Amino acid sequence: MSKYGFSFSWKRALGVTAAKQKFARETGIPTTKTGLERKIGGSVLGLLFGLFGGKKK
Repeated sequence: MSKYGFSFSWKRALGVTAAKQKFARETGIPTTKTGLERKIGGSVLGLLFGLFGGKKK
């Protein structure tokens, strides 16, 4: 928690955050829990609608 407008993050200081961002950008794989859930959910919905939502002849 920040106090007096000052905050310190050891992850930012060691470059962990930048490394995770770079990895996510290059691979397209999110490194956050919510990002991963959104990506998997979108893929599952796309698969379902692709299978069951096809054009009728």
